[in-house]
Amino acid sequence: MRILANENFPEEAVLALRLIITFDKDFGELAFRSRLPVACGIVLFRLAAPSAAYVARAAVAALESRTDWAGNFAVVEERRIRMRPLPMI
Repeated sequence: MRILANENFPEEAVLALRLIITFDKDFGELAFRSRLPVACGIVLFRLAAPSAAYVARAAVAALESRTDWAGNFAVVEERRIRMRPLPMI
């Protein structure tokens, strides 16, 4: 699986990927507006960041906890993961 942790990449390059992990809330709107292919997925992390090590551990644990990221917009919070299907093309 190809994964990119986004930080100021051009949107065309980012949307061509299979799974986007980000802290940027704008990707939700971008994903729905751009109608990503169903093979893509977006994971938005909404975590308190006491340290980079904590965020890294939490992100890895969340990403390893599921295999159904493709075709979904997911929001990872401290105690839950919310999933919403991306619109079909």
